[in-house]
Amino acid sequence: MAVIDTPPTSEHTPEPTPKPTPKIEKSSLRGDIFGGITAGVVALPLALAFGEASGAGPIAGLWGAIIVGFLAAIFGGTATQVSGPTGPMIVVFAGVFDSLDGDLGLIFATVVLAGLFQIALGVLRLGKYINLVPFPVVSGFMTGIGVIIILLQASRLFGGEPDGGGTINAIRAIPDAIAETNSSALILAGITLAIVFLWPAKFGRIIPAALVALIVGTGLGQIITGAPLLGDIPTGFPDFVLPTFSTGTLSIVIEGAIVLALLGAIDSLLTSLVADNMTRTRHNSNRELIGQGIGNSVAGLFGGIPGAGATMRTVINVRSGGRTRLSGAIHSVLLLAVVLILGPVASQIPQAVLAGILVKVGYDILDLTFIKQAIKGPKLDLGLMLVVLGLTVFVDLITAVAVGVVLAALAFVNQLATRQLSEMDVTDQLASSGEATGDGRVTVFAFNGPLSFGAAADLSHTAAQSVTDSTEAVILDFTGLPYLDASGARAIGAISAYTEAAGLKLVSVGMNDESLKVATAFGVDGSFTASYGTRAEALNALNTGIAAA
Repeated sequence: MAVIDTPPTSEHTPEPTPKPTPKIEKSSLRGDIFGGITAGVVALPLALAFGEASGAGPIAGLWGAIIVGFLAAIFGGTATQVSGPTGPMIVVFAGVFDSLDGDLGLIFATVVLAGLFQIALGVLRLGKYINLVPFPVVSGFMTGIGVIIILLQASRLFGGEPDGGGTINAIRAIPDAIAETNSSALILAGITLAIVFLWPAKFGRIIPAALVALIVGTGLGQIITGAPLLGDIPTGFPDFVLPTFSTGTLSIVIEGAIVLALLGAIDSLLTSLVADNMTRTRHNSNRELIGQGIGNSVAGLFGGIPGAGATMRTVINVRSGGRTRLSGAIHSVLLLAVVLILGPVASQIPQAVLAGILVKVGYDILDLTFIKQAIKGPKLDLGLMLVVLGLTVFVDLITAVAVGVVLAALAFVNQLATRQLSEMDVTDQLASSGEATGDGRVTVFAFNGPLSFGAAADLSHTAAQSVTDSTEAVILDFTGLPYLDASGARAIGAISAYTEAAGLKLVSVGMNDESLKVATAFGVDGSFTASYGTRAEALNALNTGIAAA
C-alpha cells in the first residue's frame, strides 16, 4: 500500500503590536535638535539636485523636502524617519513631468492623487502587504533606478543636457556631450565626484560629503567660470497650484499616481525597517503611509515634488541623536530658512556639481551586495533581479514591478509544488501501527497541510504513477487538509476520471465541512465510492469488502 503525504505548514505568527511612539522629553531634545539640523544639512544639496533633475526646478525640490518632511514627521508612524525627495521617486516624477509636457496643473495633480492613494492604503490597513514584494524584485528596481539616475546625469558631467526625458535620450546625449565637452563643467564635476566618493567616513559624521562638494563646487564655480549654472531660484513662500485633469491625459495621471504611491510606500516602509533596527522600536506601517500621503498631497498643492522616507537622512538623524518626531520637523524648518534667505546663493550652483552629487546617489542605490551574493546563490533570484533591472531601465517601473512580482510568485509556486510532490512518502505500509495495510491493494494520498494550486495541477499525474497493478482502491485522506480550493477540487475530478477509467474505487477520509462545500460546489462530492471519518475505518471497510461498489 502506498502512502503519499504533503509537508505540513507552520503556524502563522501574529504580528507584534507596534510600540508607542517616543514622546518628546527634555533628555531627547538636544539629540532631536542636532539630528534634525544634521539631516537638514544633508538634505539641502540633495533637494536642490533632485528638484533640478525632476524638471520642476530646484525650488520644487526644496519645497518637496520641506512640506513632505514636516508633515510626514508629524503624522507618520516612524518617530525618527526623515522624509523628502528620493532618487526612486524623482525618476518616476521626471517621467510624469516629461509625459505631461510640463503642464503644472496635471503634473501636481498626479502628486496630490498619489498622496491620496497612500492615505487610502494606510486607512485600509494595507501597509503590511507592501513588504510582501520579493527582495530580488525590490533589489532589481532599486538598482535600475540607480542606473537611471547615473545615465540621466552622465551628459551633465560634461556640460551637456539630454534632449528630452527618458533613459534612451539620456544615453544618446552622452556621446555628443563628450564630443563637445565643457572643460569648466568637467573639472567641477571631477572635483565633486572626488569629494563625494573619497571623503573620509569619520569626517562625514561631522559634515556630509555632499554638502562639502556643494560648497566647494559652488565656490570654485566662481573661479572656474563657463559651466552651466542653476540660474534664478525664486524665494519666499510657494504659490498654490490648482490641480487639473483632462480626458486625454487621465490615464497618464492615474498610472503615474499609482506608481508614485506604491514606490513611495515601499521606499518609506523599507526605511522604517532600518530605523526600527537602529532604535530598537517598531514603526506603525499604516500610520506611516497616512503621514506620507498627507505630506505628498499638500506638497502637490504647492508645487513641491513628491517624497518618501529617505534612508540616508534617517540614518544620519538617528546617529546624530534624533529620537522623536521633532527631529524631522527641525530638518524641514532648516530648509525653510534656506528657501527664504539663501535663494540667490543657490542660483550660483553649477549644474555639473549637482550632477556629480546625484551620480553618487545613484551609485549608492545600486544593490551591488545582492548581485555579488546572488551570483553564488540561486540563479533564479539573480535572473529575476536582472529582468526587473532591465525592465526598470528600458521600459518603466510599474511594468518592471508587476512582471517581477508575477514571475516571483510563479517561481515560488513552482518550487512549492515541486517540493510538495517530491517529498511525498510512497511506501508499502502505513506509518501508523495498528491500521490494516490492505495487502498492497490500496494507495493512500494523505495531505498534511494546504495543497498549492501548482501541486494540485500535477496531483492526478502523480496518482497515476503511484498506483500499481495490484491496486484496487485509492484513498484521499483529507484529515490534514485545512481547506480545499477550486484547483484542489479540479484535481479530485481528474483523479476520479482516472480511477474510474482504471476500474478503481475512490474513497475519501476526513474531509471537513468547508472542504465538502467546495467539493459539492464543483460537483466532485459524488466522485467518491464512499467517505469515512478516519483512515483506519476506510482501510478496514475496503479490506472486508464493505466499500464495494
